[in-house]
Amino acid sequence: MTLIILFICAAAIFRLNLERYLRDFRISFSKLLCSAFVIFFVFSMITQPKIVFEGASVGLKAWWEIVFPSLLPFFIASELLMNLGIVHFMGVLLEPIMRPVFNVPGCGSFVMVVGFTSGCPIGSLVTANLRRSGMCTRVEAERLMSFTNNSSPLFMLVAVSVGMFGNPKLGVLIAGTHYLANLTLGLLLRFYKKGDQERTGYENKGQILTRALKELSRIHREENRPLGKLMGDAIGSSITTLLKIGGFMILFAVIIRLLTHAGFINAMASIFAFLLSPLGLEPEIYNAIASGIFEITLGAKLASETPAPLLQQLIAVSVILAWSGLSIHAQVASLIADTDIRIYPFIMARFAHACLAGTYTYLFWKYYDPAAAGWSNIPTLAPGTAEISWWSYNLNTFKIFLIIMAILILAGLLYQLMLTVLKKLRNLTN
Repeated sequence: MTLIILFICAAAIFRLNLERYLRDFRISFSKLLCSAFVIFFVFSMITQPKIVFEGASVGLKAWWEIVFPSLLPFFIASELLMNLGIVHFMGVLLEPIMRPVFNVPGCGSFVMVVGFTSGCPIGSLVTANLRRSGMCTRVEAERLMSFTNNSSPLFMLVAVSVGMFGNPKLGVLIAGTHYLANLTLGLLLRFYKKGDQERTGYENKGQILTRALKELSRIHREENRPLGKLMGDAIGSSITTLLKIGGFMILFAVIIRLLTHAGFINAMASIFAFLLSPLGLEPEIYNAIASGIFEITLGAKLASETPAPLLQQLIAVSVILAWSGLSIHAQVASLIADTDIRIYPFIMARFAHACLAGTYTYLFWKYYDPAAAGWSNIPTLAPGTAEISWWSYNLNTFKIFLIIMAILILAGLLYQLMLTVLKKLRNLTN
């Protein structure tokens, strides 16, 4: 461990001296580092072709069998809803809720619903679309993107709790702490750059439902493409985006295999064990966390297979799911690359989300009696036996989507009705 710390200090000193030297030649240190990594990656592919092929096969299978069928319908639907003005309609209708609670425009409600029902990285995709359309500012987009990227609910309720732990009752704890931590993060992020002068919003004159319908009518007048063209463009754009996501998944699957073979994951686990030793976690947990830094599915699976106590396994899984993995971070960076949205607030938010999710998991476990709740009993299913049906996955996700959408719209209407009643009562008293 002492050698690792000395190596990190020496690397920092070397970077400072190298940056000073490269500045004279106008060479970017980050691009030079990226070039060195690519050369090392190509060399590894040549020397370890079997490991590269196995990693690429795993990444391709996960993308084709899980990500592509589960995200494609939501990508197409989000494109159509944007172009047909439904998001603008919701933006006016839910502005009175989203603005005071999360300090984002009302159209952020659509991002929130999609992000909480379909999983990463669709929240970033829709946020980038809102920013391109001028429906939110850069700071609002950064707030919105940071707390609307979640793991899929069915991934947590089925793949993790049943498929990995073999206990469906754990899904409530895993998903509940995950979403609660992200909602807490959303409430905290409303203070992020609160003094920013740039702001978007809709005209506040007239009844809110009337204004929403006028906004919907305006979008319909401006959108001249026929319905067939709209659908074709939405499908083409969605498939292009998913191909890009698939490329990132395959690339990171190969990188993880190479790093594991080279012993880098074990070295990271040693560093985590040194830094997090006061927490009293079992040593096996750190290998899972180190793998989860790069990819959540592999990290969560390793955490569920460790001989550590169930509470420590759940804390590790919560941290890994909240962090989302560098693969998701790279996907998000690619989706916002052509906008002015910055990636670093998203990365910092993921770190905060991981800390909150792990803390909430510990507190909920200590507050409730695990034996009485049935969480610590013998698993009701053998781990790994759960299969996710494509049809049931999308059908159940669509149900959750409709329920959350209906709750938000009903809340917006009730809020506006309450304001109208209070305004009339004030006029009567005056």
